[in-house]
Amino acid sequence: MAPRKPKVIVTRKLPDVVETRMRELFDTELNLDDTPMDAEALAAAMSRADVLAPTITDRLDAELIGRAGPQLKLIANFGAGVDHIDIAAANAHGITVTNTPGVLTEDTADLTMGLILASARRVVEGANIVQAGDFHGWTPTWMLGRRLRGKRLGIVGMGRIGQALAKRASAFGLAIHYHNRKPVSPRIAEDLEATYWESLDQMLARMDVVSVNCPHTPATYHLLSARRLKLIQPHAIIVNTARGEIIDESALAGMLQRGELAGAGLDVYEHEPSVNPKLLKLPNVVLLPHMSSATIEGRLDMGDKVIINIRTWMDGHKPPDRVIPSML
Repeated sequence: MAPRKPKVIVTRKLPDVVETRMRELFDTELNLDDTPMDAEALAAAMSRADVLAPTITDRLDAELIGRAGPQLKLIANFGAGVDHIDIAAANAHGITVTNTPGVLTEDTADLTMGLILASARRVVEGANIVQAGDFHGWTPTWMLGRRLRGKRLGIVGMGRIGQALAKRASAFGLAIHYHNRKPVSPRIAEDLEATYWESLDQMLARMDVVSVNCPHTPATYHLLSARRLKLIQPHAIIVNTARGEIIDESALAGMLQRGELAGAGLDVYEHEPSVNPKLLKLPNVVLLPHMSSATIEGRLDMGDKVIINIRTWMDGHKPPDRVIPSML
């Protein structure tokens, strides 16, 4: 007799290839219409599932995890970020949490570099002018942006994505600076020709471009606070492809509106999917719909990692991508 397949409930629609493989391997319940689950729907799913496969749109707080059925033993997150899951609460209830680290590094670094370019050279602003029929010919002093070569890039968070961004930025002639909880290894620092700043305040005050690439944790909430934003030079631009909560969005919008910063490129927002109305009206801001990891290859790789984590757990082993509370 074949062993019972675990009940896996997937909260959002995933690529067809991933869903098909999950149906082959597990007793999988799919979300075919891709409607985000509210708290009650999530609670109902957690009362029936052996494994929940959520995404960033699912807020699994301590109260919701406390309502989970005793059979729920694994939350196999489809995504690298886990700030939407109360890891400590899950651990206290004997529920293992996994994520999909590493697979989104190159895609996110690509888009981050794209946002730096688009913001510095006013790419979206220029495209909008042409599409609106307002381009009336070239002039020598119109639509002037900023050259990247020779400028300083300050990376906030020098993990996988920060390092991948540093490699790309170096190719454009940017000098690499970074702030991290601790310095990277001497070998990596030498390869990237990166300057470490223990003081985030001191780094911000000297940069031409600031890129946020650290995870969102209680310690990084509003890491770029109103006070710190005021340290940044008026000609600088800020790019964020990490999490919106890391920047005080209201303070950022006000500074951009008053011309106290030259521009910003944002793929994430503090109250996502809501965007500060001030940002929507500013021509010097490039706004994207949380798409830094949105490649076909990346989504398929994420699905593969979710499946590997579930299968490893099924076999009685520790999944390779366990998230430990002490890691956060």
